[in-house]
Amino acid sequence: MVLKSLLWTVRVLTLLMAVVSVLPMIPSGQWWVRLWDFPRLQLTWALVVPLVLLAVHAWRKRPRTEHAVWLAVLLATGGWQLSHILPFTSLWSTEVPSAEVQPDEGRSTLKVMSANVDYTNDRYAELLATVRREDPDVLLLIEVNRAWAEGVASLDQHYAHRVGEVRGEGLGILLWSRIPLLEQEVKHLISDRRPSIFVTLDVPGVGPVRYIGTHPVPPGLRDRISHNDETSERRDSRVRDAELMLVARHVENDSDNRWIVTGDFNDVAWSDTTRLFADLTDLKDPRRGRRLLSTYHAERPLWRYPIDHLFVSDGFHLIDLDRVRVPGSDHFAVTATLAVAMKDHGKPEASEKEEEKAQEMVEEGTEDAAEHDVSSSQSD
Repeated sequence: MVLKSLLWTVRVLTLLMAVVSVLPMIPSGQWWVRLWDFPRLQLTWALVVPLVLLAVHAWRKRPRTEHAVWLAVLLATGGWQLSHILPFTSLWSTEVPSAEVQPDEGRSTLKVMSANVDYTNDRYAELLATVRREDPDVLLLIEVNRAWAEGVASLDQHYAHRVGEVRGEGLGILLWSRIPLLEQEVKHLISDRRPSIFVTLDVPGVGPVRYIGTHPVPPGLRDRISHNDETSERRDSRVRDAELMLVARHVENDSDNRWIVTGDFNDVAWSDTTRLFADLTDLKDPRRGRRLLSTYHAERPLWRYPIDHLFVSDGFHLIDLDRVRVPGSDHFAVTATLAVAMKDHGKPEASEKEEEKAQEMVEEGTEDAAEHDVSSSQSD
């Protein structure tokens, strides 16, 4: 009886893990589908449980055909998960070349930092100390409400330029820069409630560098517009996906310039949406070939995902990439020190099918935003 129950446990666990592993392949924006993109590393480790149980059952009952079948399913599932994870390890080739730059070489460098501070957090002084220690040239803070804006107001004394929008409910976003700004604008790409920052940095000795800081809505978040968490619906991924596609469109339309795009994408590095974003823009992910750099949840090591991103165009080499603890926040910050290199001025070469898919995402996200009365007049 015990061995029979053991085999049934193996069957159920194996089928369940196989199903949730491929579930994100379904072309659906439903949050309960898209969320299974996130725990691929965790699911890989979880496969150890049915593997061990299967080995115990095979040892007690002697190996037979069914054991081989379930072993094949488990190995195939593990291989599928690893195919998403391994590009973000040192086993893979890098996308952004490494650069060894000494201070006296005279080569232009800049350091960028992006941090979701968590609007419920109130450890302002500690965040300021972290910023002073890291000393970025460009600083993006996400979820900045009025209390946070007041708590970090002293940053204005250290940075000549500030742009962004202060909002409640985790929707605010502010950027500080010691590099002069040639252009600056706050755009509401899909939702009037979610601003993104578009600036052009005038990097000394280099010229214009386009920069975007963004924070799309996470799938699974309850729609707080109704102010009734008990009856409000959970948001699917369509608005998030549409916003990322609109950011990609801005980069595509100006690919001759250097680009930096950072922010809390609320999407993992290996998802189809993030990979489509990279294909459309030809932007590079400095984590690929180096490290996973999972940033959320900072307080739950077993449930961390790489959802805070930094993408750069060609024309940049990487000196340093790291994550930094933000006191009191549920996110780590991402920091990167970049060296300016020669740009090849190549054009993004996304396929017609990818362009059509991106357009569908924009249309679906716009429709979803309209249904929830958060659509933006700036939507393209």
